[in-house]
Amino acid sequence: MRISSIFTILLALALALPVVVRSEPGPASLYADRLVVIKSQKRLFLYREGTLLKTYKVALGKKMGPKTRQGDCRTPEGSYRIDGRRRDSRFYKALHISYPNADDERNAHSTGCLPGGNIEIHGLPKGYEDLAAIHTRHNWTSGCIAVSNQEIDELWQLVPDGTPIEIRP
Repeated sequence: MRISSIFTILLALALALPVVVRSEPGPASLYADRLVVIKSQKRLFLYREGTLLKTYKVALGKKMGPKTRQGDCRTPEGSYRIDGRRRDSRFYKALHISYPNADDERNAHSTGCLPGGNIEIHGLPKGYEDLAAIHTRHNWTSGCIAVSNQEIDELWQLVPDGTPIEIRP
């Protein structure tokens, strides 16, 4: 094979390389480093280094006020972390929140109750995907934070495990 032919092949390969799509996540600068939920606004805010990246409208627990015990259908208030993710939830996908924290445990036990757990940011229940446009009209969860399936796909990509989440009244 002639040198000019080899050079032509190598040049063609070099020009094709930038076209290859990367399958790994984008740069860390695209990830959220803090989440804030303001329950009174029914909004979830994603931040990176103090800059607002995205806002989501959410549905919350059926009952108002801070979560105080297992089964009260309230969304907790306080500081937590995203501590895991589930593809096998009864919802489309879910990001698990580290509720209960030490304060939640202490407060619940002081009243003789269990604090509960399994609080998540999740998509819609299987079979209810068509309600994405209207699911936030009413608070319907048992204490979780619900978004559409398309939104939980975005959050799944933008929010790494360990990200702090603050849930405010």
